[in-house]
Amino acid sequence: MNETCLIGASAASTTDETILTNAQLVLPTETLHGTIVFGSDGISDVQPGLSRSPAAIDCEGDFVSPGLIELHTDNLERHMQPRPGVKWPSAHAIIAHDAELASVGITTVFDALRIGSILSSQSKYGKYARTMASEIISLRAAGALRISHMIHLRAEICSETLEEELAEFGADDRIGILSLMDHTPGQRQFADEAQHRFYLKGKYGMSDAVIDAHFEKLHAIRDKFGDRHWACALSKARELGAVLASHDDTTVEHAAHSNDLGVQLAEFPTSKPAALALNDAGVAVMMGAPNLLRGGSHSGNVAASELEAEDCLDILSSDYAPSSLLAAAVRLGVDADDMAKGIATVTSAPAKAASLPDRGSLAQGLRADILRFTLHGDVPISKGVWVKGVRAG
Repeated sequence: MNETCLIGASAASTTDETILTNAQLVLPTETLHGTIVFGSDGISDVQPGLSRSPAAIDCEGDFVSPGLIELHTDNLERHMQPRPGVKWPSAHAIIAHDAELASVGITTVFDALRIGSILSSQSKYGKYARTMASEIISLRAAGALRISHMIHLRAEICSETLEEELAEFGADDRIGILSLMDHTPGQRQFADEAQHRFYLKGKYGMSDAVIDAHFEKLHAIRDKFGDRHWACALSKARELGAVLASHDDTTVEHAAHSNDLGVQLAEFPTSKPAALALNDAGVAVMMGAPNLLRGGSHSGNVAASELEAEDCLDILSSDYAPSSLLAAAVRLGVDADDMAKGIATVTSAPAKAASLPDRGSLAQGLRADILRFTLHGDVPISKGVWVKGVRAG
């Protein structure tokens, strides 16, 4: 491409605008060497070529992409309980979580809050979602957060309190996603009982006898509440206008059921047949970035790379490791020799799935959620993050 100077010194019309030039701009379908101009009112210009403005920042060939969009992360829970038995103050946990995400290029997050508790000392699943959601909303209103926080309710079907916890949320909470989870032992994510036992022993230190009693209790809870909880969660998703997501679809029958329910987003399908069936039905398939980076699932489920090879991987989620989101997207881009394709899995694709038409692409008029990053070998390093045109990291 002929590198002409298309953006002159007058391009920045307001004092709050930022000009990034000499950058590899990651657009929806291509990477363009050029210049982007943006501010609090959004992206005002995207052009090939270099800027002559003295205010322009020379990116020295770094990549500039939309800010990353995270639809499902358990990272907040890690800050809520930094060590077993240690409960951290909610505002401190949220602020630390927010800063961590900004540092790795995430500019929009759907904080995943589990609703549905189990009233047993063995399970460790206590109620917390309403308290944390209220704190997120309060901090957001006070302008105390660096990035955009939205709420994702993870409705646990195998629980005792789902109905009353769902009832605590209403339209004012602006719930973006509601996912349907069923962690009853012996199916979906925990179809492999040996793997499930290994997980519980490692995370909670449970003995075999305690695990046996725990499994028995969970099956009894599912038998008592399951059907009612499915109906209640679906009704609440419709009431809230939330995007409906499935979780851990394992079989073709699970995929068909999710499609029948109107699911728009499939989180972490555990098998290739389920993922292919969801993809064929037009449901967006999301897989874990850690799965891709590690070369497989830590739970023994289908590898994200297998689905990518089938062109059946639409969206990546950092799940439990925020830094994995950009790293995995870059890995996809490098492997395909198409950075735009890799970055789309963490920008435009999640924006579409979550019904966020105002972000996820470098295009004039969209929100100025921007990430500048470089590569050290194949490791991405964030060099600047802007949210609505304001520097956040």
